[in-house]
Amino acid sequence: ESWFRIAENMGFQCLKFESKDPRLDGIDSLSGTEIPLHYICTLASHAVHLVVFHERSGNYLWHGHLRLKGHIDRKFVPFRKLQFGRYPGAFDRPELQQVTIDGLEVLIPKDPMHFLEEIPHSRFIECRYKEARAFFQQYLDDNTVEAMAFRKSAKELMQLAAKTLKKLGVRFWLSSGTCLGWYRQCGIIPYSKDVDLGIFIQDYKSDIISAFQDAGLPLKHKFGKVEDSLELSFQGKDDVKLDIFFFYEETDYMWNGGTQAKTGKKFKYESDKYLQKGL
Repeated sequence: ESWFRIAENMGFQCLKFESKDPRLDGIDSLSGTEIPLHYICTLASHAVHLVVFHERSGNYLWHGHLRLKGHIDRKFVPFRKLQFGRYPGAFDRPELQQVTIDGLEVLIPKDPMHFLEEIPHSRFIECRYKEARAFFQQYLDDNTVEAMAFRKSAKELMQLAAKTLKKLGVRFWLSSGTCLGWYRQCGIIPYSKDVDLGIFIQDYKSDIISAFQDAGLPLKHKFGKVEDSLELSFQGKDDVKLDIFFFYEETDYMWNGGTQAKTGKKFKYESDKYLQKGL
C-alpha cells in the first residue's frame, strides 16, 4: 500500500475501508481476517474512488460493500453518488489491455462496454455461512460418494446453463430447490437430483431450446405454452436434469406453472413480485 502513503504525502486526504474476508467465513480460525475494499482520496474539489476487486472461486471478481462507520465524516465525499459500494458486486473476469491516457499507461477491460453493462446487474448476495453451519449441526451433511458426485455434476450443469443463457442475453436466477440449497446450506441439496432456474417470460427467446441442445443438453420435456405455464427440462450428464421455469408478472404478484410429468397435472405457484426479484 505504498501508493496510499505516497498519495497522503502529496496532499491527498484518504480514507481506507476494510472488512473481514467473506471467502474465509467457512473457516472459523480465519474468519476475522480483514481485507481492503475501498480507498477514497480527495484533493481540493477532486475525488478518486479506488475499488478493490478480489478473486472468488468460480473465476469471477468481487468487490465489497462500502460501509460507513460511526467516525466517518459523511461530508468527506458525496457517498450516495458513488457508483460502487452501495452493495457488494460480482463481475466476469475481464481480459485487460494496456492503453496510454495523458501519457500514463493504465490497464482497462478489453471489452469496456461489457464491463459497464454488468454494473446495474452486479449486486452480489453472500451465502449465509453461519446459518448453514447451524443447519449442518442439526442435520448431518451427506458426504457419500453418490452425493459428492451429484454436487459436482449439478455445479457443472449450472455453469453450462449460465454460459448458454449468457450467450443468449437471457437473465436468470436460482429457483425452487436449487435456491433453497444455496439459501439454507450454502450448497446443493444432494437428494434433489436436478437443477432449477427461473426466467421471466418476457426474456424468453425462440432459439433457447436449440441453444441448449447445441450445448449438449437435449430437451427432455416441454410443458405449457409461451403464453401460459411454460417449463423446459433438459437432460444433463449423469442423469442430472435442468429444469427452467418461466415466471409471469401480474399487477401485484408473479407466478410460474408446474406440470407433473407422470400424470400431466398442472400447478400454479404464486409469489410476491419483490420477493422473487430479490433472488
